[in-house]
Amino acid sequence: MDRKETIAKLKSSPRIPVLILGGGINGIGTFRDLSLQRVECLLVDKGDFCSGASMASSHMLHGGIRYLENGEFRLVKEALHERNNLLHNAPHLTHPLPTTIPIFKWFSGILNAPLKFLGLLDRPAERGAMIIKLGLMMYDAYVRGSSPMPDHRMDTRKKALTRWPQLNHDVLFAATYYDGGMYSPERLALEILLDGEAEGDHARAANYLEAVGVDGEGVLLKDHLSGETFPVYPQIVINAGGPWIDLINQRIDGDTEFIGGTKGSHLIVDHPELRDALGGHEFFFEYLDGRIVLIYPYLDHVLIGTTDIRVQHPNQVEVTADEIDYILGMVPHVFPGIKVSLNQVIFQFTGVRPLPRAEGSTGQVSRDHSLRIVEKGDQAPWPILNLIGGKWTSYRAFSEKVTDQVLGRLGLVRREGTAKLPIGGGAGYPKAGQEQKTWIDQTAEQTGLPASRIKTLLERYGTRAKNLALAAGGTEQSLTHLPDYTRSEIIYLTENEMITRLDDFILRRSLTAWNGRASRELLVELAEVIGSVLDWDPERQLIEVARCARILQENHRVRL
Repeated sequence: MDRKETIAKLKSSPRIPVLILGGGINGIGTFRDLSLQRVECLLVDKGDFCSGASMASSHMLHGGIRYLENGEFRLVKEALHERNNLLHNAPHLTHPLPTTIPIFKWFSGILNAPLKFLGLLDRPAERGAMIIKLGLMMYDAYVRGSSPMPDHRMDTRKKALTRWPQLNHDVLFAATYYDGGMYSPERLALEILLDGEAEGDHARAANYLEAVGVDGEGVLLKDHLSGETFPVYPQIVINAGGPWIDLINQRIDGDTEFIGGTKGSHLIVDHPELRDALGGHEFFFEYLDGRIVLIYPYLDHVLIGTTDIRVQHPNQVEVTADEIDYILGMVPHVFPGIKVSLNQVIFQFTGVRPLPRAEGSTGQVSRDHSLRIVEKGDQAPWPILNLIGGKWTSYRAFSEKVTDQVLGRLGLVRREGTAKLPIGGGAGYPKAGQEQKTWIDQTAEQTGLPASRIKTLLERYGTRAKNLALAAGGTEQSLTHLPDYTRSEIIYLTENEMITRLDDFILRRSLTAWNGRASRELLVELAEVIGSVLDWDPERQLIEVARCARILQENHRVRL
């Protein structure tokens, strides 16, 4: 990925069949699919890749069991199959996630679905054992025979309290089923993007490049690093701007009112007692206001979320004090003896779900995806394909739908499918045990690095670890303030993954900030290493450190 080369090419040859606006997972998934079909396309994002709504996910890969209650059976079935695809295609970045629902009532909630259908229920009644059992039976049935994970089970109160001693003693049952998790959605999105670019020069992407207006039949792009503006001339525009879709359309003469987003905030806490109490399971439960929330074992810490609040403008969202109180208050509902305090929060994040504009309670707004098209001539000089809604889990299916629409408009046919296509370092990923040990030992011998180091790189990058190890040239120098990373590793990522700003690495190429490992000393050290590749002088390094520190402190509650 060479940003300067991409921008230079655009200036010299500005006509492009497909322009994708937005580098979240929907835009990136569509970019990769189009690249596989040999369609010339360009993806741009006003910030870094996966820095908006897609960065604010709950880190789950799931079918959405609660959507059954809304009658969204197709969505649940599709998402479950896509969950399994992701676990298979990206084993280095995804993992099976045992998920437990504590149940406190027997029959409550049975009439939820019919009453919602009749418009007589806005807020659901608490779901009891019978309705949860029925939902989990459907959940299992949708993928029986094709799932890599076992069916659900229901534990009695006695078994549940034996397994989770700190669980609320009012529990009647604990229902456990399996979904999937991803510790770093940002890396997963990036590797999908890298796969797209690897298909050839017909597929290009650039971050910090924003659509700011129209020039005749051209879209004006602004480079936020240089400040310059230049046009490109697409045949088709794909608006994958998520919660910013309507704002983007206002700039490119396609005025719309498609989005009615809601804000979801999360906290990551350093709390060993809570981490142990979870027993490796995510707890997925109904809070006092009927909102479905979660407590998730996240690396060495715990992720807690989420809220669901309507917002007017996606640029004006922050984690509020009320939300923090709400999220911290979830824990005693399930584990009454465990208290979590504000000083245990090591990271916070929030984002806007790009949901369709709709009335009613936020929990009943569909999480399904849809394609809304503004045809050429209605307002803009090109058709605008707007990607509304969607879930991380089912991004591939949505991208396939969008790609097929583009192929039809360009008079082309699909060359390749993506359902079983490995993602990034998932290609050739060795299975656990002897196969993985053999891969590590062979790669260590080929590259001259210790097997322990190869193991770390394999866990971090999948089979792309070999490229990083070869780039090291047999020797590595560990960073002083992040010793499990090396200078050669940071240089490789900067050169090959379009790191453009310091926070690109801290927040999206690594889990450094998410895992509570960021420090001001580390920012200074990283600015020097990254700056050696990007030709940052000492003044620019200081600017990057100050900028990154401000983002971490103001947006993510990171103490530096």
